[in-house]
Amino acid sequence: MTALTLAKPDDLERLLPLVAAFHAEEGIDDVDDSTRRAGVAPLLDGSPHGAIYIIGPVRAPIGYVCISFGWSLAFGGMDGFLDEIYIRPGVRGRGIGSDVLRSLPKALAGAGMKALHLEVHRDNSKARALYQSLHFEARDHYSLMSRYL
Repeated sequence: MTALTLAKPDDLERLLPLVAAFHAEEGIDDVDDSTRRAGVAPLLDGSPHGAIYIIGPVRAPIGYVCISFGWSLAFGGMDGFLDEIYIRPGVRGRGIGSDVLRSLPKALAGAGMKALHLEVHRDNSKARALYQSLHFEARDHYSLMSRYL
């Protein structure tokens, strides 16, 4: 099983390059280093709005996963959004992401989470197939919409 460790404030400088690499890979160009730091640091300080887990050894992480917490009347309690998951390119294809996405929902359910949501690009058939194999389903009649504030 792949090691998952709840990230702490001391992990900030190890996580920021991974987050920057994910953003570059995904074409998220409008986020600068100070914005990334402002997004990551509170989660490491114990914010009730989410958590970041280090994938692999804490001193030399191979990735991270970020979960945002919410509340849903329809799901009957706490839900979460898999905001980002990143695995270094050199270690992809070894089942690490699948392992993380099998173990993390079990842990979150044990903490009372009722549902875990994620967003995937419509054209990314490989990722969609992976998520479907891990029991994530598109919700009929629903599509994620966003408003920037």
